[in-house]
Amino acid sequence: MPKLTCQKHLFDLPDDVTYLNCAYQGPLLKHLEKIGFDAISKRKRPYQYTVDDFFEPVKRLQKIFAKLINCTDYQRIAIIPSVSYGLANVVNNISLAGKKSIVLLEEQFPSNYYHWKRLAKEQGGLLKIVEAPNDYSNRAQNWNERLLEAIDEQTAVVSLGNVHWADGSLIDLETVRDKTKHFGALMIIDGTQSVGALPIDVDRLKPDALICAGYKWLLGPYGTALAYYGPAFDNGKPIEENWINRLNSEDFQGLVNYQDQYKPKAARYSVGQNSNFFLVPMLNGAIEQIYEFQPARIQKYCKELTNGYLEKLQNMGCWIENEAFRSNHLFGIRLNDSFDFEALKKEFAKNQVHVSLRGDSIRVAPNVYNTTQDMEQLVNCLEAVHFKKVF
Repeated sequence: MPKLTCQKHLFDLPDDVTYLNCAYQGPLLKHLEKIGFDAISKRKRPYQYTVDDFFEPVKRLQKIFAKLINCTDYQRIAIIPSVSYGLANVVNNISLAGKKSIVLLEEQFPSNYYHWKRLAKEQGGLLKIVEAPNDYSNRAQNWNERLLEAIDEQTAVVSLGNVHWADGSLIDLETVRDKTKHFGALMIIDGTQSVGALPIDVDRLKPDALICAGYKWLLGPYGTALAYYGPAFDNGKPIEENWINRLNSEDFQGLVNYQDQYKPKAARYSVGQNSNFFLVPMLNGAIEQIYEFQPARIQKYCKELTNGYLEKLQNMGCWIENEAFRSNHLFGIRLNDSFDFEALKKEFAKNQVHVSLRGDSIRVAPNVYNTTQDMEQLVNCLEAVHFKKVF
């Protein structure tokens, strides 16, 4: 497959703006704007909608997302509005059944914490939080080791992302999966900060669930998300009952012939009104474009983009995770005392450099629209503040 080149021409990003913050929100592709406008325009003429409009775009979305995550069965994909919705379906169908612990990483995103906290409280379980090492030497590697040590015969669930949302630390999902299988524990993945930019093979990994927001690395509209549910949830109870997820819902004339059966596999977990005539076509277009890019090529592009610049930052005394344990599309820069953090925020604002600031660190999240000039702008801002503080 040919090398991926800069794709900035597909986005509406001004040259004087350095947007290194896809982990916050991905910019909408230009052609999706027209897809959205056309969808809204059609809504003015409801008589144009057919039964197929309720089902075919959804099936297309299930299929393209399944291809992206290498899942051979598209019926395992549910259309949901948010990660919290997808996790609610998971938690609604878990019984700790004598096991006690729910294993989480320290400082996971709140949506992947609150559900588990409630489950533990309601069923007498225990949240087992794996703390991040304070020593930044081989930090992610040591964190992975701590995670594996935390999984034992008392573990009911391990819920985590394959990169930490705040700094891009990589989690060895295959090793984690091996250990969860050994102890009969569920593995639930929040793929929000990775799916679309980092390859994942669901058929190989076989997680029990994978849930992913649509508006970050999938480059789709806000209010969209997707979920894969494995066999453990095939007969579960969804958090809502809606007509469209029932068997034979395509037969509009027969809808009042109430049906106890759901559609097979993950369909029962899709949100009501999942045919969303505005958002589904846009998310379809976004994922089709990402599938053309290919996450492996995105990783390679981001790696080549940041090569050299990360070394400059390290030479200034910034901490960046070892290459083997960080993603290329999302990484953290931790600052030492030679930086004035407030001055740095002003420098970023003055130069229109957009990153996420987390405590005493910076989260940088490049994508295929970024250029070497963007990386130079980032480094220049840090150099300017570092120079003033040191001298």
